[in-house]
Amino acid sequence: MILKYALGISLLMVTLSMFMCLIRLIKGPSIVDRLLALDTLFLNATCLMIILGIYWATTSIFEGALLVAMLGFVSTAALARYFTSGHVID
Repeated sequence: MILKYALGISLLMVTLSMFMCLIRLIKGPSIVDRLLALDTLFLNATCLMIILGIYWATTSIFEGALLVAMLGFVSTAALARYFTSGHVID
């Protein structure tokens, strides 16, 4: 019973955090702020998928969360390399 309330509150908080990251991604004063907002947005999306998997009591969403986490890591690393050196692949 209390798990549904805790998951509902955490869904609301993660969604609010995603909205604030989206604002920073659009408005960010520098490219580094936008890159960090994108990385945090991927992390929040992963957390949102995990919370929804627990809430709906299904295990198939966890594989999608793993894919989102891997995509977030690779894209953040590639963008950071591009912004520091001007190219992704040597």
